[in-house]
Amino acid sequence: MGLVTVSGEPGSRYEEVARLIAQRLQIELVTESRLNSMIAEEFGAGAEIPDRAWRHVAAYMLTRLASEHNLAVALDGAELLFRGFPNWLRVHLVAPESRLVGALMIDRRLERPAARQLLRELEAERRRLRKRRFGRVTAPAALFDLTLNAQALESENIAAVVVETTKLLRFAEQGLLSSTAVAQIQFQIRLRLAKHGIVPADKASLKRSQFSHPSEQIFANLLDFYRIAWDYEPRSFPIQWDRDGKVLEAFTPDFYLSEFDMYVELTTMKQSLVTRKNRKVKLLKSIYPQVNIQVFYQKDFQDLVFKHGLGDQPNRI
Repeated sequence: MGLVTVSGEPGSRYEEVARLIAQRLQIELVTESRLNSMIAEEFGAGAEIPDRAWRHVAAYMLTRLASEHNLAVALDGAELLFRGFPNWLRVHLVAPESRLVGALMIDRRLERPAARQLLRELEAERRRLRKRRFGRVTAPAALFDLTLNAQALESENIAAVVVETTKLLRFAEQGLLSSTAVAQIQFQIRLRLAKHGIVPADKASLKRSQFSHPSEQIFANLLDFYRIAWDYEPRSFPIQWDRDGKVLEAFTPDFYLSEFDMYVELTTMKQSLVTRKNRKVKLLKSIYPQVNIQVFYQKDFQDLVFKHGLGDQPNRI
């Protein structure tokens, strides 16, 4: 099946539509309130999620859930959460102001002037929230697969149109999001979250450290996301001595991953640093052949996770 996201203006009843879609397709419903509860459970009730990171946190939670369930998601701004998500139907509801005001009058039991004022307040808050979370107030029409006008359609009719559209697109034949697709999508999301220093509440880091370069902090946060225990610069290896046996030069790898008995040295794209580090690593390997050490650019974080199987460990995704 995949993912159906439903969004709309205040008063468009898009949450009600998503609930009807979930019932008719027998798939999991995720509202914003449920998503916020999931985020609090994952990252801690008191965790502060920066506005600019919220979209990545939401995408992280929904992607993980999509590996286990087909989803109907009622969330304003959902069309901006993912890139390249397969089997995704993006639905947007619109309606003239009179229709939106009328819906608020019924739903909130208000007189027309009060409902009209409430609509203005809700729309202003919606615009502020979208600006903080997504950096934009509106979304191009091309970001939606299906835009429906609720002027002449009731929620049941809209849900029926969406259900028929999923049948035409043969969503039911696609199955759940594959574990490979989940791993690829979530890695990119986790890397973005690591740049904000956001990790789950039960992170596995052994200690907090003072890092010498921002890329090391990002890498440590990424390891925390995968619940991989790490030590920062735990050991120095002598690699050159004078004639009297005094150590002239030593090499201290950035990280040690005890579960995999592997040292990791991060480097930048600056060629002089790369050449210097490669020389040290080559010396270390020749002197200590039993030591498993890998050198990675920041862009190679994904290679580290997938080539070494760090993303395939149980209970880490």
